[in-house]
Amino acid sequence: MTMTKKVRTYSDEFKAEAVKKIADNNGNVSATAKQLGIAMQTLSNWQNKANQGKLVGTEQYNPDLMSALKEIKQLKRQLKVAEEEREILNEEG
Repeated sequence: MTMTKKVRTYSDEFKAEAVKKIADNNGNVSATAKQLGIAMQTLSNWQNKANQGKLVGTEQYNPDLMSALKEIKQLKRQLKVAEEEREILNEEG
């Protein structure tokens, strides 16, 4: 029997509040993470996302950036499928 590590998921609101709390602690990420009972790395990741405009609920959040990133992901997926199909056709030919 394998042990699966339960991944905790946090709401966008929680993440945004957590990132705002860092400022209340004079930018101290580890102290803020301890207060909230989350891993410092997790909070640090959220902070990076916020700084890049990717965290919903923060003033840096940029919906245009997010929709562009989503579109890029979809296009990459479509391209991969097209390349695989082309490869199959080339092998058959």
